[in-house]
Amino acid sequence: MRPSQMPKMILSFHDGWDELIRIHPSIVRIFATVVLPFSVLPAAMIYYAGGNYGDIYAPGVSPAQWHTAAAIFFIAELLTVPAMAWIMHLACRANEVPAGYHECYTLAAIAPIPMWISSLVLFVPNLAVGVVVGALGLLCSLAITYRGMYALFRMREELRAMQMATVVTGAGLLAWLVLMQIVLMH
Repeated sequence: MRPSQMPKMILSFHDGWDELIRIHPSIVRIFATVVLPFSVLPAAMIYYAGGNYGDIYAPGVSPAQWHTAAAIFFIAELLTVPAMAWIMHLACRANEVPAGYHECYTLAAIAPIPMWISSLVLFVPNLAVGVVVGALGLLCSLAITYRGMYALFRMREELRAMQMATVVTGAGLLAWLVLMQIVLMH
């Protein structure tokens, strides 16, 4: 999968997905080439924005507290990906969808990429802009979850894929809110 395929994966059940299925990268490779580098991005942006203009986001929070929050956020992100894969795997088993943990991990690693990339908006010290870009990143992640479930799990019913994506997305939103709370608590 090439980064240039990401926009296509948001809109298609095949573009990018078929190649990913064909390549079938290992969990270790996915972790090393997707999860680790992309999850560094939001933590680095929190570190930067919090240290330079954190009062825009949370008045009275010191740069040292932002830096601690960035480190905690990074660790939490690394833990969230396998947790989301496990939730997806449970949803597959409950819905009798024959998807293994590998496919679930693959999707759990790819789905948050738009949200990770949207953290670049923290270069702009404006809360409203951050909220809008973050929401767009979230919508793109939701679309990837839906398209990915259909493609990676080899589903043939779009409605069933949508139902499963809704359940998994609900869990993902809860995880995202917990991550945001971690940042705001420190």
